Amino acid sequence: MTRRDLLTTLTAAPAAFAAKTPPTAPVALAKVPNYNEDLVAVLTKMFDQIGGAGRLVKNKTITVKLNLTGSPGLRFKGKALGLTHYTHPKTASAMAYVLSRAGAKRIRFVESAWASSGPLEEYLLDSGWNVRQLIASAPGVEFENTNGVGKGKQYHRFKVPGGGLIFPAYELNHAYQDTDLLISMAKLKNHATCGVTLAMKNIFGILPASIYGDDAGQKEPNENPAKGRLEVCHNGKRQPAPPALAEINAQSERSQFHRMPRIVAELNAARPIDISFIDGIETMTGGEGPWIRGPLGTASPGVLVVGTNAVTTDTVATAVMGYDPRAGRGIAPFQNCDNCLLLAESLGVGTANLNNIEVVGQRIADVRFQFPI
Repeated sequence: MTRRDLLTTLTAAPAAFAAKTPPTAPVALAKVPNYNEDLVAVLTKMFDQIGGAGRLVKNKTITVKLNLTGSPGLRFKGKALGLTHYTHPKTASAMAYVLSRAGAKRIRFVESAWASSGPLEEYLLDSGWNVRQLIASAPGVEFENTNGVGKGKQYHRFKVPGGGLIFPAYELNHAYQDTDLLISMAKLKNHATCGVTLAMKNIFGILPASIYGDDAGQKEPNENPAKGRLEVCHNGKRQPAPPALAEINAQSERSQFHRMPRIVAELNAARPIDISFIDGIETMTGGEGPWIRGPLGTASPGVLVVGTNAVTTDTVATAVMGYDPRAGRGIAPFQNCDNCLLLAESLGVGTANLNNIEVVGQRIADVRFQFPI
């Protein structure tokens, strides 16, 4: 190597390193005391802080993944579902209005409704939602239950970059393919098997129970599923139904605390979230729903979190909950499980390092609300 070659190499190295490090998208924080606040104004401002709603959604088809985990018949302390573990209908209506006003071409609300293959609108009605009000919030609002093939003609395969950790690919409803942007509308909560359930964990709900459910067919999807996804995903007692690919290693660890964080991480790599919304105005603590054993409670952190990268948004939200986003297994909130934030980071989905994340609006210190340790 000549002296000139050496100088050229040394000069190019920093530039090459910088090119491999993508810029970190900002995460917006806002104080919101209750659901009677002007949520449209709050959301509009937060979108402006991360680049503007128009720039993100104009002339695009938007798929909004709600968080409607568990049966609508299960309530915690008799409270409305949106005050504990479900997406609140007021945040959904505000989101639809803001997206429509910003020029979204089409808005589709989706969820793989628990133990249901019927229309999502009926599931929302059972959950206490005013569906007419949601439809009125934006022209052309659509709904789809993605627990099966739904209104599509076939499932679509989403490969995990790099080959995957548990599964090499996932078969999903057409709604996650026939869209320009995917929004995850999550709640700020703890989770029994993943530590926290935020924007990334909400995406676990895109899996169709027709394929990944306990009662999925052995040779083909069961388009009328009535059970959850414990045996395929949580404990790996069985493989998903065709056309899904079997897991990479059927002899690997079967513990849900090992499997679930990895499935969440690789799902987010296979089908990345474009906009993450986390509702911490009112929520529950100690677990993701009233069926969880252990000390559960209600809380009013009074905060909203919005960002365009799921890992960075969840990282900020985890810090808002009073936790270290880089905590290892054995440290709250990851006492029993691996850290899905770090797993997603390792797959290149985003950074879980707070020092590399720009936070706009409120400071983390000003909205921090300590969840159980």
